[in-house]
Amino acid sequence: MSDNALYTAFFTLHHGLPRQGPGSDTTTRRLLALSGPLPERPRVLDLGCGPGRSALLLAAEAGAEVTAVDLHQPFLDELRQAAEARGLGDRVRTLNADMGELPFPDGSFDLVWAESSAYALGFDTALRSWRRLLAPPASRERGGSPVGGTLVLTECEWTADEPSREARAFWDEHYTLRTGRANTAAAVEAGYHVLGVVPQPESDWDEYYGPLSERADAADPSVPGMAEALAATRAELAMRRDHGGEYGYTGYVLRPADTRWRTRPETAADVRAVWDVNATAFGTRAEADLVDALREDAGAWLPGLSFVAEARDGSVAAHALITRCHVGGVPAAALAPVAVAPAYQRQGAGEAVVRAVLDAARLRGERLVLVLGHPEYYPRFGFERASAYGIKPSFEVPDEAMMALVLAGSGPVPAGTLRYPAAFGV
Repeated sequence: MSDNALYTAFFTLHHGLPRQGPGSDTTTRRLLALSGPLPERPRVLDLGCGPGRSALLLAAEAGAEVTAVDLHQPFLDELRQAAEARGLGDRVRTLNADMGELPFPDGSFDLVWAESSAYALGFDTALRSWRRLLAPPASRERGGSPVGGTLVLTECEWTADEPSREARAFWDEHYTLRTGRANTAAAVEAGYHVLGVVPQPESDWDEYYGPLSERADAADPSVPGMAEALAATRAELAMRRDHGGEYGYTGYVLRPADTRWRTRPETAADVRAVWDVNATAFGTRAEADLVDALREDAGAWLPGLSFVAEARDGSVAAHALITRCHVGGVPAAALAPVAVAPAYQRQGAGEAVVRAVLDAARLRGERLVLVLGHPEYYPRFGFERASAYGIKPSFEVPDEAMMALVLAGSGPVPAGTLRYPAAFGV
């Protein structure tokens, strides 16, 4: 049997399927919502688009001009036909090209999208290779996105602490899986902030494997290469059936860090500068003294979650702190205070340091962060009303000012009364 026969048989199984990997319109919409504000007609690059389910949704619902890239021309032909049928022919362009050798200039896209395809390069290589394609932040006056471009990709990863020998053997033969924490760390190390993480539900696998299984059952195994293609497909389906609780796809929404500001954990040498930034930002020593009191509270202080942003001269321009709080008696994390020195306000230092400390909290395994703050500022980081999760503070505040951000994974979010450390005095 030739390799060409196996290749042909494999794509015979896959042609005409709605998806070429786990996914759903619901997941695509969730990832899009986490991507933040986009220009009125965003430029989107859909890499490894397959038959283009995501490309069509992005064109229709985000009003995007989509460039859809794949190496398999029949998939691109399917997408072209579907786009024309839906009246989206002027919004979807197809291109037969290698994801690792893309012909686009730097900064060409507001959104780079890759569902179930980054594995073709490897997660780390995709992070490095595709970053240059993202649009830099643009001024509102020029009509661009003030936040710059965003990378959205999904990756298969371990969801079990100790995967079985069978699952490891299967994946080691096909693709090296890592944990979600390892992939998050890789993204941060590559110079991105994590805007959101979306574990894909089992129903996303059903949308892919259901039609594929039906196609396999109807296939003729006597066709050259088909017996081997069927064997590989059925082994994959059986692995998911027997070990699906050990691995899964996760969506990552990433944005390059603002290079104007170097962010890092505070050191002992920063203590006085942190006090000064808080005192001058708030015009009172109360918040500065609060930071010092929290630093002395072993039950509240979380090492590595007091972050500073440095100006170009090395001085501390901004500070953000996350400490331990409790919701319904369950440990959670509180973001407060956040302060920017007056000379650096409204220049991105505050956003840079908040995103950096939230990244650090994700890497620590923190699941839930609470903040009492301006309802027009913190939603840009993904914060929502805490009351939507059944969380309420022990004191009276406007409902829209008490906000929550779920950082990690699936599972229930603790509900109940929020209790701050004693140093807050509430």
